[in-house]
Amino acid sequence: MQSSEAPASMEVEIAQQDKKSLGALPSKPKFEPLKAHEMSGGQVQFRKVSVPSHRYSPLKKAWMEIYTPIYEQMKIDIRMNLKARKVELKTRSDTPDVSNLQKCADFVHAFMLGFDVIDAIALLRLDELYVESFEIKDVKTLRGEHLSRAIGRLSGKGGKTKFAIENATKTRIVIADTKIHILGSFQNIKVARDSLCSLILGSPAGKVYSKLRQVTARLAERF
Repeated sequence: MQSSEAPASMEVEIAQQDKKSLGALPSKPKFEPLKAHEMSGGQVQFRKVSVPSHRYSPLKKAWMEIYTPIYEQMKIDIRMNLKARKVELKTRSDTPDVSNLQKCADFVHAFMLGFDVIDAIALLRLDELYVESFEIKDVKTLRGEHLSRAIGRLSGKGGKTKFAIENATKTRIVIADTKIHILGSFQNIKVARDSLCSLILGSPAGKVYSKLRQVTARLAERF
């Protein structure tokens, strides 16, 4: 009996010793968050955005509107390379977040696609915004007058149809020749794209409007 009780008392003593030793653990070290240039190993990161010939003059006019938020708020260096005709962006030592560089590149790229600065600047402010591009020929192969009529259906009289889709889906749409660019959240882009595809395939505007009302009402109920 004595031999069986001895180990039990030893176990209790060991357990008490373990508790004491656990209490004497050193405190966890506190590290300050790494800065953007430290996360990339101290290397400066670059992005280049090409400037199409037809967007050169608008870029000149809106340069300060583009430059100010990028340099002052996002803490990213920006310059225009006149020889290469590209807008160059790079991180600084005081850049607060690495993702700021890509956001600024997306913002400049959106402007080059034809979006207004007021609309494109939302890409800097919000995380869940994207730009999606597609061509009319991706939906249906059209040539000559059929293609012209399809572009006319997308815009509507005085841009009425385009504005109606934009306001209903909370997106921004640019129709540049046969290319279509949509700026918005993933869900809203999908709704706008479906409406535009219906118009390209030949649906009358009235039918698209009624379907759009149903979809937007359903989206409003969901949120």
